Amino acid sequence: MSDTGVPARRSAVYLLDQILGEGRLMSELVGAGALDRLTPEDRARAQRLATDTLRGLERADRLLQKHLKKYPPLTVRNALRVGTVELCHGAAAHGVVNAMVQLVSRHKRLGHLKGLTNAVLRKVAEEGPEAWATLRAPRLPKWLRGPLAQAWGGEAIAAMEAAHFAGAPLDLTAKTDPAAVAEMTGGILLPTGSVRVEDAGQVSAMAGYDSGEWWVQDAAAALPVQVLAPQQGEQVLDLCAAPGGKTMQLAAADAEVTAVDDSDGRMARVAENLARTGLQAKLVVQDARRHEGYYDAILLDAPCSATGTIRRHPDLPFAKDGSEFDALIQMQAEFIDHAWSLLKPGGRMVFCTCSLLPDEGEVQVEEALARHGDMQVDAAALERPGIDPAWRSEEGGLRLRPDYWADLGGMDGFYIACLRKSD
Repeated sequence: MSDTGVPARRSAVYLLDQILGEGRLMSELVGAGALDRLTPEDRARAQRLATDTLRGLERADRLLQKHLKKYPPLTVRNALRVGTVELCHGAAAHGVVNAMVQLVSRHKRLGHLKGLTNAVLRKVAEEGPEAWATLRAPRLPKWLRGPLAQAWGGEAIAAMEAAHFAGAPLDLTAKTDPAAVAEMTGGILLPTGSVRVEDAGQVSAMAGYDSGEWWVQDAAAALPVQVLAPQQGEQVLDLCAAPGGKTMQLAAADAEVTAVDDSDGRMARVAENLARTGLQAKLVVQDARRHEGYYDAILLDAPCSATGTIRRHPDLPFAKDGSEFDALIQMQAEFIDHAWSLLKPGGRMVFCTCSLLPDEGEVQVEEALARHGDMQVDAAALERPGIDPAWRSEEGGLRLRPDYWADLGGMDGFYIACLRKSD
């Protein structure tokens, strides 16, 4: 890491400028090379600072508004936000304030605001850490909080927001032996068989990474394949497969896997993951709605709002506004109908989305059942180790939420249903 910490902090502010000002996603920015000039340590620090700031944005703004007569331009405001979050997380005031003053002073248009930056952050350093803990868990933006509160109620939304603010530990899926992976990584074995690691550090430096003993995958995201229960030698189709966690699960079960995704870049990542773990699958770069074939089992992880992943991706509520929901819901129905045409009689299909919106889960299945007379929900497929019966939904699917397993660190929001085709 750089001695001053300015490069990492400057990059964190840039990420926030793009997310909050331009509506871009952090994954998109990082993938486009926004952090490529940084050292690996600074790169990790920049992402962590931006992520922590997004999680605590409401708290940071509440503290800052006491010391600002009017909001400064976005870049300076984001520098103040990053500095506030760092100070309230216990960072040394001298280092934080000096770095942020340097950052602002070097800006061609905003350098004259270095004095404001210095004065405000010094006040935050005095009062902020104590006040921080008294503030509520930051709320979701209204465009998302409204629909979710309508679906799940105010108490559930408050619990989800607490889970989002707490962030997410690192979850791993073992290729063969979860207990061995837990031992080598210092993690704990979760009820569903995933391994959870706190304060993991650099993933690629962890024991078992180079030898391909595991891959990163949230515990909730690992459940769709468990529900599908692939068997050795079965012809299994993985639609919308990237980044490949479910593809590797299917391959590790010795199924004959065909993985389809429409992105060359994302599919290249799937190929890298398969190579590292020594697993095999046929990779096809194609719109899943154009794929042809005949399969014993299908996993459809449909494109969705990704609202279930906010604990890991706190940029999402700020980079989006909900305007894409209708198009996504229509696309999901198209994926379901096409995938169903590829399934052999007597076969099974798991439909899943990493969404908290019923329209992208429960409602999709209810409407699919009405469209397809040969489709039934296989509720018995949900009888898997660690799955709480209380998570089941009325139509026979599985509803997972970030506030579940609160004592263990939560899980991503997911909807999962196993659909079986008549013989």
